[in-house]
Amino acid sequence: MNPLLAKLQPYPFEKLRALIAGNTPPAALRPINLQIGEPKHPTPVLVKNALAAALDGLASYPLTAGTPELRQAIAKWLARRYGIAQPDAEKEVLPVNGTREALFAFAQTLIDPSREARVVCPNPFYQIYEGAALLAGATPIYGAPETWAGVQLVYACSPANPSGRVMRLEEWRELFELSDRHGFAVASDECYSEIYCGEPPLGALQAAHRLGRSYERLVAFSSLSKRSNAPGMRSGFVAGDAELIKKFLLYRTYHGSAMSLAVQAASIAAWGDEEHVEENRRLYAEKYRAVLPMVREPLRTEMPDGGFYLWVRTPIDDAEFARRLHGQYNVLVLPGSFLARKTDKGNPGANHVRIALVPPLAECVEAMERIMRFAVSL
Repeated sequence: MNPLLAKLQPYPFEKLRALIAGNTPPAALRPINLQIGEPKHPTPVLVKNALAAALDGLASYPLTAGTPELRQAIAKWLARRYGIAQPDAEKEVLPVNGTREALFAFAQTLIDPSREARVVCPNPFYQIYEGAALLAGATPIYGAPETWAGVQLVYACSPANPSGRVMRLEEWRELFELSDRHGFAVASDECYSEIYCGEPPLGALQAAHRLGRSYERLVAFSSLSKRSNAPGMRSGFVAGDAELIKKFLLYRTYHGSAMSLAVQAASIAAWGDEEHVEENRRLYAEKYRAVLPMVREPLRTEMPDGGFYLWVRTPIDDAEFARRLHGQYNVLVLPGSFLARKTDKGNPGANHVRIALVPPLAECVEAMERIMRFAVSL
């Protein structure tokens, strides 16, 4: 058995199940689940139609590199969305089976464990970063390290999960300069990039373009899960440094990660359409307008730059808050400490809960009403 598996921590949702195992919520209150970032808006009809029309593709083995048509569709979308020169679809773009799989596999491609490798993650963070680092034989570092010696990979997430914060151009400049100095690669997780209420979030490739840089040691990950409400398609891409993409393709060829031709056809339709994405943003904006004003003392939060979460400060321990909220009001939220790791500065997720505004508007409003009734009773 791989001994590195023993280093993995229980996944946040496993921790949550254990936390609420003894609860018996009131039967009179229907359950409302806000703990997981699974989009609930309808998958666009054009995506479904394209998928159905391409079902004959199930009879063929797909290539790991994807079809030229899909790579071109992604390259064109990147150019339109970020105002950059269209990436080379053959060398700088690679379709992947969702960002989760790709973010994990990228570390396995990149990390050289013989050199006491370290991987830097944000804190709080998407737990795949930590697992990817550990199973690649590296040591995860949470937040900015005191020294960059040994760092081979930095995971960035913008808009961030769970806070929704977007990295600014000066922050990208600083990260790129550190990459130049120390030689580490940057993996930018941008799966929430198309959900925002104000300015479109700045992307990593866009930041490099604005700073007059190449994509050396830089790759960006995105997917259709949140953008197009198609999490079950497991369709995304990685784009950037051609040499890193080449090595990643080699790894994935042996790893067996190839996207179904039917899913590729549906993905082409999705990347080529913005109308459904605009409607998706409108629905989330409507939820924020309704729910955000309801949050008051003793809870605290603010409008995120992007994504569909509220990152809410709690007056008591976050795990206890989540456990009692579920037991008394049948609403599930995710304790923030489950998404972070304790360092010498403490656990930055402590006394926070993540609330995913993914159910329909009325359900989100009802959930927040219950949350506030619970909060003011504390």
